[in-house]
Amino acid sequence: MRYLLIVPRALWKTLFALNFGIGLIVLYPFFYILLSRKAWFPAAFRLKRFWARWILFVPGLFVSIKRTIPASELPERAVYCANHASYLDIIINYLVVPHYFVSMGKQEIGKAPLFRIFFREMNILVNRRSKMGSHRAFVRAGHELEKGHSMFLFPEGGISNAGRLLNFKNGAFRLAIEKQVPVVPITYLNNWKLLQNGGFFKSHGSPGIARVIVHEPIPTVGMTENDLVSLRTQVREIILKDLDMYHKK
Repeated sequence: MRYLLIVPRALWKTLFALNFGIGLIVLYPFFYILLSRKAWFPAAFRLKRFWARWILFVPGLFVSIKRTIPASELPERAVYCANHASYLDIIINYLVVPHYFVSMGKQEIGKAPLFRIFFREMNILVNRRSKMGSHRAFVRAGHELEKGHSMFLFPEGGISNAGRLLNFKNGAFRLAIEKQVPVVPITYLNNWKLLQNGGFFKSHGSPGIARVIVHEPIPTVGMTENDLVSLRTQVREIILKDLDMYHKK
């Protein structure tokens, strides 16, 4: 039965990729202008949000968000942490968080044609293989928080192909504690079923509803380096609980 799905999955992924590429080409001149000055970054961010809706709508992807608090009450300066099981996560981020934030991406993105413009100055590239490179990215993220911007990070540091939660790295939680800003856990329940990483023909790909849970912020005021592991564990358990319940259905 699964072999019968290969063709429709491949056709849908082709549509998704073409739509993504066409959108980037059409909007690229506007991004190029808006990303030429830091004062225009908020406008570029709003355009990215529009593009995110475009990317999702054409191939039939919709987003259902369950919020434990109203979006208007989410902190404007925080570290947002989500599980990472699909490239859809990156797109849907812009619909989940209602205000400006800065993302962190792996060094290889800097080589991607056109797309690398977003990491020239607006977002942050990190070389995870280099301690110095990781430190520079950490310092830059701290500066963004000091400016009043939020950071959106995937603490797993990679994509889980089957939607299972990987171990969390310390960076996001060390950053939140150092800058004394809250951590907001976010659970992406089924993005991996809609657009799965791990092979064009073998992996999942289909229209559907992406289901997201946004949890209450966890304050870090008064926390120190000694609280890092407990904070990391707390956030991971919140996300893991949702995923376990979803997989049991």
